[in-house]
Order: sequence, then C-alpha cells, then structure tokens
Amino acid sequence: MNTAEPVSLETAIARHLAHLRALGYTPATLTGRAWHLSLFQSWADERGVATLADLTPEIASRWQRQLAQHRKEDGQPLSSRTQRTRLASLRMFGRWLLRERVLSTDPVAALVMPRVGQPLPKAWLSAAQVEMVLALPNLDGRRPAAGLRDRAILETLYSTGLRRLEIVRLTAADVDFAGGSVLVRQGKGRKDRVVPIGERALAWINKYLEAARPKFARSGDEAGALFLTERGAPLTARYLSAMVTRYVAKAGLGKAGSCHLFRHTCATLMLEHGADIRHVQEQLGHACLQTTQIYTHVSIKRLKEVHAATHPGAKLSPRQACERQCSNAALLHDNASSLQTRQPDSAARNPPQDGS
Repeated sequence: MNTAEPVSLETAIARHLAHLRALGYTPATLTGRAWHLSLFQSWADERGVATLADLTPEIASRWQRQLAQHRKEDGQPLSSRTQRTRLASLRMFGRWLLRERVLSTDPVAALVMPRVGQPLPKAWLSAAQVEMVLALPNLDGRRPAAGLRDRAILETLYSTGLRRLEIVRLTAADVDFAGGSVLVRQGKGRKDRVVPIGERALAWINKYLEAARPKFARSGDEAGALFLTERGAPLTARYLSAMVTRYVAKAGLGKAGSCHLFRHTCATLMLEHGADIRHVQEQLGHACLQTTQIYTHVSIKRLKEVHAATHPGAKLSPRQACERQCSNAALLHDNASSLQTRQPDSAARNPPQDGS
C-alpha cells in the first residue's frame, strides 16, 4: 500500500482479512472478524469515515460508546463479552495497520477494553436428569434409525463433553473402540486431542454404526462423517443444536440448553465425583485452566460435605436449630427488659447538669 494515496477503509479491511486467512485462521474465526469489522465499517460510513485518514482515536472511542449504548431487539444491551469481542477485532486491525506501516500510528491503541467477568454456566443437569433426556429418542417408532443416531449423539455429548463442532467433525475412524477414546481433530484453536469415552457411549455408537448409519450413508461414504442426516449428509452444527434443544425441552426439566448444556454437565459431574481439575481441563480442551475453574464454583458437592463435617451449625437438626434460636431470642429479650428496668434508677442518680 502507498500511504501517500488515500486508502479506503473497505480496502484495508479486505487486505487485513486476507492476511489473517494466509496465517491459517479458522473459517469460523475469519467469519467472526469479518462480521465485526463490517459492522464498524457500516457505522463509520454513515459518519463520513471513508478512508484510513479519517480513522482517528476519537472515531474509535465513539464506536466503543456506540457499542455500550446499543440495545438489541429485546431492549437489552450488548454483553460486556460481546462488546469486548467486537472491539478486539478492531484492535487487531489497528495493530496490523501499524505493523504493515499502512499508518504511522495505531488509531485504536488507546481503547480501554471492557472488563468481562466469569459468569457461571446458566444450567447443568444432574445425573438423573441426564438419564431422562437420554431415554427420549424413539427407537421403535417410524424412524428408529434416526432415534438410534440421536441416542448415540446424546451419549457421546454426555460422555465426552465435546463441543458441537467437534461432534459434527467426527468420523468413524476417530472412535477407538479398543482404547476407549475419541480423536478430536482440529478442535478449538486447531488443536487435536484424544479424550476418553465411556463404554456405554461406545456401545450406542456401535449400534448406530451397525444398524442406522448404513441406511443413511451414500455409496462410498463409509469413511465420512460419523453422524449423518437421514439423507446421508454430514450433520451441521445448527442441525445438531436444534436436535439436542428439542430433547432437552421435551424432558420438561425447566432448563434450556443444547450441546453446551451437556458439556457443562460432563465437567460438573466429573468434578463432583472427584476428578482433578486439570484432567477436566484436558477433557474439555481448554487452553487455560482459568476457563475450567468456573466449574469448581458450580460443583459444590465436596464443599458441602466439608461444610457439613466441620461447621457446628450444619450438624443441628431443624428442630434443634429452632430451639437454639428461640432460646437465644428469649435471652436477648430478658437482657433488654432488665436494661430498661435499670435505666430510670440510673437517670435519677445522675440528673443532667445545667447547660448540658
């Protein structure tokens, strides 16, 4: 690029995205970055920001305020996480402009990113609730093969805690029945990993491979995607989410969720049954242990056991607790009455002085 000539914002963004593509960023990441920058570009165009010369720190600050003030269709503001993600794309763009010497300064560098907390997972299931969901696929109806596939998928989600994209990318060759594991190819961050899978989930996958998948698969597609639609196409992430959401709602548990609900449940139940947090981190494929630690706040079973064993109040029965509370209340009442009785005598012995 020639910095002496005005460079349009649209052209610079397109070249930035091409640069990220050349670096090997995943299609999902590229789609997200492109969407965030297109939102900024549309907003900037409406305000006369057409070239990089118009992109100033003030414009970047105004964009940040716009994100903070924006309201969605339901009247709610954008979450701090959403604001931070959109601003992060712009910051990366600014750093690229400086690094490639398109601009002599980074117009976005002064932005202060919104602070993002670590909210707990909105919902998770108990082991009994999971069993209720797993029992829902119809194996004897008009579409038994689809029901068998759905049961195998739900069992896999529960046993492994895989992300939905990791599920749809599985192939039959990725399942190691002898070793009791699943090879996750190109997980988040394009990292491969091997995770254990339970015997029950493997048994359902095996049933699916024997009795259902051959009915779906097209000729020559024996080594393709593990889970297929009834028309023989690989499942999409959207299809999978809709299917799992439908079963969770049908269970009538009063909880909403889809694939990530099973991921949260897998992690929470593993911790409750004594798993080390680093093992859970490996299971979920988290790059940072801090991400996994949110489940230690959800899984309080062991903390409750320690509390019950060590806290004096926790050992009282409800009746004992009530009796002690009533006894303490009566003692306080007696003390208060005694104090009120003594106060007049005290006042008579110590009359107020003049001028007081």
